[in-house]
Amino acid sequence: MVTPRALGPDDAPALARIYSGASIQHTTGKPLTLGQAHEKIRSALARAAESPRAQWSWVILNEDDLIGLIALRRRTPSMGTISYILREDTWGNGYATQAARQVVSVAFTTAGLNRLEAMHHPDNPASGRVLAKAGFTRVGTADRHTDDGTVPYELYALESADT
Repeated sequence: MVTPRALGPDDAPALARIYSGASIQHTTGKPLTLGQAHEKIRSALARAAESPRAQWSWVILNEDDLIGLIALRRRTPSMGTISYILREDTWGNGYATQAARQVVSVAFTTAGLNRLEAMHHPDNPASGRVLAKAGFTRVGTADRHTDDGTVPYELYALESADT
């Protein structure tokens, strides 16, 4: 069972480890330095203090091992997006799916959203399986501009049962 908890100042070394190797091949492709990890945490903590709140960032814990990061971002008053990244040595154990389900619950209750969207790189079908297991449905593609040009990311959505 994984447990999300708020991102904290002491998480920088683990965050830098997560944002490295194969875990970043479908993100920026650039490892996070320790200094960048500290800045990412400072930024997340500042956004957590904003009102109204537009972003939540949690570390993903498996027992006491910090294995990933998951975020919820409010894009409009009623729609948000989720994103996640796991340390590569923890892939394939259902951890991202468990964390995504917990964040979906927060999004539709605490954050008051009624629609969530998420996307993944077309060469990362495992992320699509995570989204499907968390209740999302593939709705199409969305072009993302990357260093390699325009890439059609797979787009998923999930509506609150209350809508």
